[in-house]
Amino acid sequence: MNKYMTNFAAEIGLINLVIDKNKLLSLSVSENDLPVNKSLKSAAKENILLQDIVNQLEQYFTQACSFHDIPWLLMGTPFQKRVWHELTKIPLGKTMSYGELAKKIQSSPRAVGNACRKNPLAIIIPCHRVVSAKGIGGYAGKTEGNNITIKRWLLHHEGVEL
Repeated sequence: MNKYMTNFAAEIGLINLVIDKNKLLSLSVSENDLPVNKSLKSAAKENILLQDIVNQLEQYFTQACSFHDIPWLLMGTPFQKRVWHELTKIPLGKTMSYGELAKKIQSSPRAVGNACRKNPLAIIIPCHRVVSAKGIGGYAGKTEGNNITIKRWLLHHEGVEL
């Protein structure tokens, strides 16, 4: 497996990508104070998958849209993969509570939240669309600070007001 790692600046922070030649392995968001990979565009020219992912992310950050045909390799438990699969069914501009999702897959809200926290493909597998019954809930394992600011931005960008 040949891994490629890169990042680029977006409105919510640095988007960090890890791919191999044929699959997206990880997408995460980090603070803007990390160094930006200046060779992103040249790396994208060398790797069609990376170019496609970057193009789709740029489109998403310009105007919220759905992602399509991104091949990925998910590393997780069977339960986590089941939750992540259900997350992909939540439409752009909509939310679902942890409890609603838990009921749908016959689990508990806490277990769903734990699987969301482990989501390796943030934004593309839209765990930000899962909210608490009484508010925004958490994001990437945090219930306050920059992670919640990111979740609010993503939801607002997609037309969701909480």
